[in-house]
Order: sequence, then structure tokens, then C-alpha cells
Amino acid sequence: MILVFTVFGCKKDPYKGVESNEKSIENFSMGTGFTQIGAAVVDRAAGTVKVKVLVEDNTDFSKVKPVIQQSYRATVSPASGSEVNFLAGNYKYNYTVTAETGESREWEVIVEPFTETILGTYDITGLVLYGGTGPEYGGGAVLSLTSKPWIWPVSDGPQVELDNSITFKLTGVTPTGKTTGTFVNDAGADGKYANFIYTPDPKTDVNKFYRKIPKGEGKWERDYTTDILTLIAADGSSVNCSFLGPGTEDLGNKQAKTIVNNAFAFSLNGNDDWSAIYTDYDKFVKKPRRYWVEVKKRN
Repeated sequence: MILVFTVFGCKKDPYKGVESNEKSIENFSMGTGFTQIGAAVVDRAAGTVKVKVLVEDNTDFSKVKPVIQQSYRATVSPASGSEVNFLAGNYKYNYTVTAETGESREWEVIVEPFTETILGTYDITGLVLYGGTGPEYGGGAVLSLTSKPWIWPVSDGPQVELDNSITFKLTGVTPTGKTTGTFVNDAGADGKYANFIYTPDPKTDVNKFYRKIPKGEGKWERDYTTDILTLIAADGSSVNCSFLGPGTEDLGNKQAKTIVNNAFAFSLNGNDDWSAIYTDYDKFVKKPRRYWVEVKKRN
């Protein structure tokens, strides 16, 4: 036992007497009171650190107490936890990291204010489909679901969605930088949600294609790196979509969809049916391709 103690007790520190010349910022966080979107991006070659921060009602970039991790045995100035003002430098602040050897390097920390654009209340203004087998042969078309009322139920067809509204609220940010929150899909003055039933023969339930935004309350998660918005219903089922702004989407084969305000866009997976090409049945039931729930944000 004495021999073992002697051998391990005499083990030398491999770094003793060796001065470190490392002078980097290894990690950076905004500290208490800030919601940071993902980890800071440290660029050693450029000497920069970029931090994306969610802008909320109480966000004050003039009073920030960042938590900084610098290289082993190095010091940073201003020190970790010291209050700094990012507004004075247009969301930029310079730090000096000094190595154990005494050499120093300037680092520029850049704050990127981030605003979650989906928050608020939106009125549903339209339901639009791109569908059809063989669009290269003229089988595809962009159609409003309400443009053909005779193919839907009279009392609860797509038209009853047009007084509905959707409200999005923020609840937080995941460790990987996804924004999260809750939503309410309100049934509007008529208290109705559409029941998407194709009524001509063969009568077909197509809610799997068009009931994309869940009824009532749910949760949402948004990934800005993939541009995917996930809507999660109360029963735990989920659907992915994109939240789009104004613009025109080229669909190919001389077809396009113009968005005036905003829209939730869904990719649909129908099946080609060459025996039904050019028919409403083909476009709405067999081969729907893409679906937009058009909305307008309330002021």
C-alpha cells in the first residue's frame, strides 16, 4: 500500500512549467434575462462570436451580463459577468482575451436580434390546392377549394373555415434553438370547422389532405434551419408545413401560386390516376400535390 501511494503521489503535472498561449473565447452566453437561440457560433479564424437572441417585451441589450468561457489559464476583459452595453456598438462588443504568456487577442461579439414572426392572430382568407395527375400534359391546376362548392357538404364545406382565426403565442426556445409555443384555431362566428368530404361519386373522406391545421388548441415548434413549422394537435399527432410570406411560388408546367399576405404551405402525397386525369376527382381526391391555408395577420 505504501508503494502504490508513493508511485501515484509523485505523479507530475504535465502542464507544470509550460505557459499556455491560447487566447480564445470558447463559449459565450447572454446570461440571465435573455433567451438565446442555440449555441453561440465561435469563429476562431475570424475572431468573432455570433449570438442569436430572441427579442421579447423585456429584452434590454444595454444591460447584458454575459457568461464567458475563455481558453485554459487565459483571462478575458471585461470579465465574465460584467455588465456591458451592446446597443452602444450597434449590437457589437469587443473583448480582449489574454493568454498566460501575456499575448492578447481582440474578439468581436456580435448579437443578432431575432424576432419570431409567427406570433399574433391570423384570419383564414382562403384554402388553395395544386393537384392533378400529369401536369406536363395539362392535368394540373391551382384551385381554391371554395371555387367548387358542389363537391363539398353544404353545411360544413371549406367555406366555413373562412371566418376562422389562428392565434400563436410563444412559450420558449429548445436547447437546439427551435422556438415553441401554443396556438388556438378558433371556429369563428359560425362555430364550425370544415368536414372535408368529397361528395360526388365515389364519396370520399379527404380530411387527411385538408384538415392540416388542427382544430382547437395545440402546440407548435419552429425550426429556422430547415424552415419547418410543426403543428401538434391536442392528441399528440403532428404535421409539418412552411409559413410563407408574400411572393409567387413556381410550380412548373406553367402553374404558379401567388401569396398576397401569408400562408401555411403543406406538401401532399396523392397518387397518380391516369384514368381520372383532368377531373375534379383526380385533383382533389387522387393526386393533390400542395395545399395552402391563406391567412392575413390582424393589426
